[in-house]
Amino acid sequence: MSSVRPTRWLRWFINPFYGQERSYWRAVTACFLVASTFWLLNALNKTYTTRITYPLAWRYDESRFVPVQPLPTEVPVNVTGRGWKLLRRQLLLDVKPAELTLSTPATTRYLTARALRPALQQAMEGLQFNYLLSDTLWVELDRLVSRRVPLALSPATNGLALPYDARFEPAQVVFRGPESKISTLPDPYPVHLPTAPAGSSTGDIRVPIGGPDLVQTNVQDVRVRLLRRPVITIPVDVVPELLDAPAGRKYSFTPATVRVRLQFFPEDTVGFRPEQVRVQLHYGQFTNQDSSLRPFLSEKPARARGYLVLTRGVKVR
Repeated sequence: MSSVRPTRWLRWFINPFYGQERSYWRAVTACFLVASTFWLLNALNKTYTTRITYPLAWRYDESRFVPVQPLPTEVPVNVTGRGWKLLRRQLLLDVKPAELTLSTPATTRYLTARALRPALQQAMEGLQFNYLLSDTLWVELDRLVSRRVPLALSPATNGLALPYDARFEPAQVVFRGPESKISTLPDPYPVHLPTAPAGSSTGDIRVPIGGPDLVQTNVQDVRVRLLRRPVITIPVDVVPELLDAPAGRKYSFTPATVRVRLQFFPEDTVGFRPEQVRVQLHYGQFTNQDSSLRPFLSEKPARARGYLVLTRGVKVR
């Protein structure tokens, strides 16, 4: 009986629609559209309190500063307004973004809700700004600087020197970007060969410059002429330095020294002293094989074309 009663109700509802002409269905459709329109207009005329995301526009001296991290393009807020205004915001129809001015970009790291309120309320025409859903907007800008750096041929991927001297055109490249990144660029800047050079020692190749994120260069690539040259290998035994070790104790190393192999062009060996090489160990960073510390080269002569730390591990007692 329970399944029969719903079936009867369904037939009672559907039977009047059987056998009707097209004009009847046009009338039904028109009534439905009119009713839906009146319902929508009535709903849009009501006032609602809801959460939306509102667009932001940042104002700062772009010729002197650059964002290190992308600035927020919108912010979640709680607002009150009529349905028409909320619909226009959702459809992005003639929405005026809130303009935020950074007067001291280099030192400003965040904006609080109190600082954001005037700009948001002024931009929200027809909407009442209630509160910010997040307490703080984080920003990070840095000074925009330029630096001219000479070029040098980078060692091979294993740290060994390439038996080539290089002539670059242009010989120097101008890097432009955030000061925090520009100041850490190596001098000279290493140029990596994309593939092994051809057997001809007089050939020229084009090599892309590359660079860190947010850093631009005045040229995209440079012309490199490779000249084959002999490389001198000099082995050096260095007493390692232990970093971050607990104070008040004495430590011994096994082996007592670390073997480092440096490579120079012949004229670059003038003035080289073993004291110019420093090797360090990080206390606590043990390898899994034999609980020894892996040495790393922390300082080397500026004229060294390549290097390789031959000692794999050092035990500390």
